[in-house]
Amino acid sequence: MLYDFIITDKSKKIPLYRQIYISVRNSIENGTLKKGTKLPSIRRLSSDLKVSKTTITAAYEQLCAEGYIKNKPQSGYYVEAEFEIKPKSYDKDKIKHLQKKVYFKYDFSGKSIDEKIFNLNEWKKCVKEVLNESYLLTSYGDEQGEETLRNALQKYSLGTRSVNTTPNNIIVGAGTQPLLYILCSILGNNKKVAMADFSYIQSEFVFKSFGYNVNYFEVDDYGVTVKSLENIKPDIILINPNFTNKSGANMPVTRRLEIIDWARKNNALIIEDDYNGELRYRTHPMPCVQNYDTENTIYLGSFSKVLLPSVRISYMVLPDKYLKLYNDIKSITNQTASKTEQLALAKYIESGKIDIHLRKARRIYFEKSRIILDSINKYFNDNADIVFNETSLYVSLKLSISPDRTEKEKELLNNSISIMPYKRENNVFGLSFSGIPENKIEEGIKLISKILIK
Repeated sequence: MLYDFIITDKSKKIPLYRQIYISVRNSIENGTLKKGTKLPSIRRLSSDLKVSKTTITAAYEQLCAEGYIKNKPQSGYYVEAEFEIKPKSYDKDKIKHLQKKVYFKYDFSGKSIDEKIFNLNEWKKCVKEVLNESYLLTSYGDEQGEETLRNALQKYSLGTRSVNTTPNNIIVGAGTQPLLYILCSILGNNKKVAMADFSYIQSEFVFKSFGYNVNYFEVDDYGVTVKSLENIKPDIILINPNFTNKSGANMPVTRRLEIIDWARKNNALIIEDDYNGELRYRTHPMPCVQNYDTENTIYLGSFSKVLLPSVRISYMVLPDKYLKLYNDIKSITNQTASKTEQLALAKYIESGKIDIHLRKARRIYFEKSRIILDSINKYFNDNADIVFNETSLYVSLKLSISPDRTEKEKELLNNSISIMPYKRENNVFGLSFSGIPENKIEEGIKLISKILIK
């Protein structure tokens, strides 16, 4: 007797018992073998397929273990499972099509950095040194972050951003989002948050995931207004002092001190998202808010644009009063950042390579900012207002007209132009210069102007 539903091929590397198991399982899943159907005996199937009884037994036992068939003593094997909905089969060609990456001729999305900035060979050396010290990699990493990295971050953040902390107060994670999840876990639920309506959208997602009431504060040329905080009465204030105002300029120290004072008097917590704070290159970076308020400000720093977007390492500095709350849950949290990359970053910082990298980054981004601003002024004339923030490495264009945004974005894509994936208003477009080559900026802006203001 031949069993068409069982396909075996002795030339394949897949064990025969596995081939038989897969054939029977697939036949049950697609409905060819109905529930209650009696399967051929081990002896008969062994004889007909010309394979050993051990092979058939192994296949049947695996099917029994997974509940596809059942062995009834002195009766035989019967189909036990029944699928009302057939398991989905995937079209490999379709999957390949969906996974195909799209490359843009003019990439103003801000999802990459300039290749000229980062010396990949130096980074590889640091990674190789870590890999050669294999004893470091044969254990789980520290939940809080590798001690050598936290020591390096304490010195680095003090030197570049005047962060006043100890290594013990630093928590490392694979990006700002995982760190905010930890923070919200220790802060608890039912909090009211005040933040800018153009803030880090991932942070807003985290807050809402914990049931926080998210409110948008008002800003003027100096940043968040104390009057709007008074109206909202938040428990948490999320700010980026490098870009929390209409002009895109740094928040002056007087406004920073006003916010700190209001937060103290109203028992509110300040979260300072100092995204790219060390990349200011037209003016000298000023001390972070945490420098003026170590007791009530939580500092967030990131290396996604400072170093490499693919190196997902961020860090959070907790005041002492929140450190005990973190220590209570520390043992049940997992470290999300790669131990190898943490140790490599520690070496990169301690060797002074990051200082060389920052000087180079500031020089290149300064030139690119000049090119994009000159190009916008040249091709947009008076058809758009410009807000420039150097630490975020992008320019906001507010058109004097209100176009059909959907049509404009479609036309940009058709011309191989990618812009930042954010929208504050229908006529506001974000253009980052972080990843696009210098020689493509002007022609890209020229093309964008033709599309947006025609």
